[in-house]
Amino acid sequence: MKVVAFERSLQGTGASRRLRNSGKTPAIVYGATGEPQLIELDHNALFHALKKEAFHSSILDLEIAGKNEPVLLRDVQYHPWKQIILHVDFQRVDPSKKLHTKVPLHFMNQETSKAVKFGGAVLTHVMNEVEIACLPSNLPEFIEVDLAEVEIGKSLHVKDLQLPHGVELAQHLEQENPVFLSVTVPAGVVAEESDAAAAPAEGAAPAA
Repeated sequence: MKVVAFERSLQGTGASRRLRNSGKTPAIVYGATGEPQLIELDHNALFHALKKEAFHSSILDLEIAGKNEPVLLRDVQYHPWKQIILHVDFQRVDPSKKLHTKVPLHFMNQETSKAVKFGGAVLTHVMNEVEIACLPSNLPEFIEVDLAEVEIGKSLHVKDLQLPHGVELAQHLEQENPVFLSVTVPAGVVAEESDAAAAPAEGAAPAA
């Protein structure tokens, strides 16, 4: 995804306020071998771009003064109650160094999952994104999780994820292996099944 930005020289609260009043958003790009650079972006274009999932998890093509460089979105500051973006941080990407970033989990076949369709189970998403490490060329836009065969009573841990080639879990996740999805049956469903099993068959003779 391409992002067009412009250089800015003024900084401070007053300068940022004037920038926002003119429909621009102040930002900064930093990292790699370059010095931190103050930039500005069109607020409306940025506002709509931020609604796209890929904008948060993909390597972006940032153009400044006709020069392009790969970056990752690192931070977004929003106004407490207005639909205004106050500031954005981008980090330069070094193609030879591993990235540490979060990517979303895409849960597939939830409605047709055997546990849901035949067992009345509820799938609880404990995590909707996972932190990974990989080279920029291997960065996935998202990671798919197929829930078609998930079993009742089971919890899926991050080590159960099928990671793309060249992608590994962040070190703390590798060590802790937390649950990212649980499969449970609501108490009401269990009670109904127990009552149905305990009820005598219709027309059956009472016990002597």
